[in-house]
Amino acid sequence: MTDFSSKIIDWYAIHKRDLPWRDTTDPYKIWLSEIILQQTRVDQGYNYYLKFIKHYPTIVDLANASEQQVLNDWQGLGYYSRARNLHATAKIVAMDFGGKFPTSYEEIIKLKGIGPYTAAAIASFAFREVKALVDGNVYRVLSRYFDIATPIDSTIGKKTFQQLADQLISTENPDVHNQAIMEFGSQQCVPVRPNCNVCVLQNNCQSLLNDTVALRPVKQGKIKVRKRYFYYLLFEEGSKICVQKRESNKDIWQHLYEFPLLEYAEQQDLNDITELVKRDYGIEVTSISNQVSHILSHQKLLVHFIHCDGIPHSMQSLTVDRMDLSEIPLPRLIDRYLEQVWS
Repeated sequence: MTDFSSKIIDWYAIHKRDLPWRDTTDPYKIWLSEIILQQTRVDQGYNYYLKFIKHYPTIVDLANASEQQVLNDWQGLGYYSRARNLHATAKIVAMDFGGKFPTSYEEIIKLKGIGPYTAAAIASFAFREVKALVDGNVYRVLSRYFDIATPIDSTIGKKTFQQLADQLISTENPDVHNQAIMEFGSQQCVPVRPNCNVCVLQNNCQSLLNDTVALRPVKQGKIKVRKRYFYYLLFEEGSKICVQKRESNKDIWQHLYEFPLLEYAEQQDLNDITELVKRDYGIEVTSISNQVSHILSHQKLLVHFIHCDGIPHSMQSLTVDRMDLSEIPLPRLIDRYLEQVWS
């Protein structure tokens, strides 16, 4: 077991990427990077991390910001509950802990939006606590090294891999070990066609010996993707346009802004939408975009943007100046569409 750890740590010393959150033991910066990198690639999250550190140098600065400021800076990263939890936790740390991050796994995991993985990452990287991390990269490395066919997303699979990770972690250098195994999975033991001929673990890799590398890790059946049909109404008059805030607690994009929305479970005839807008709002449709597809976790949005000439009286209070849209948090789907039509 110690041979496994020493090999990946030696590999990491040579091949690790130079990333800013690896050059610090500040738990705030480590926590921030971990939240940003959930469901986000490193190359995408990198600039967001730098922006947040610039705008909110300390956790107290983050706590003192408004939710709208935080959501606006988060715009484009998706999974906006991460940003709301980030802000809520910053307030808790600022008020209940005097701006000092808790120093142990057991305290950290009690904070809002922090699960076992993130708590272990902060405890390990900031405080060198011996807590093994298990993410997608670690699952892949361990499932191949030990040739384990147990599904990684099953209850028994999660328990099995956590126990293995706990046995393998270096007690002397837990922080470096955790960084090393995740980097190894990200850069060397990649999902498709890894170069096993130059792998430092090749002599003991059971999947390589059994020719099952391409079959590991094993996952259970995929979750069915739900389709949703969105018809956004862009009520415009001069420089004014209607927007509204999403308030639903159990749906996507909570507390972000969007255009008035018609949503259906099935695709609608665009002529029917045009007639509906004229009948219900007394407004003429001037143009309709091509259908835009937007993929979310377990959801596929199929979206049309309906441009309308005028603003209904019932929505006069919801208008903003088009120039001010950059100051409010919008879903990336809408932001990207506006970049195309208004550039």
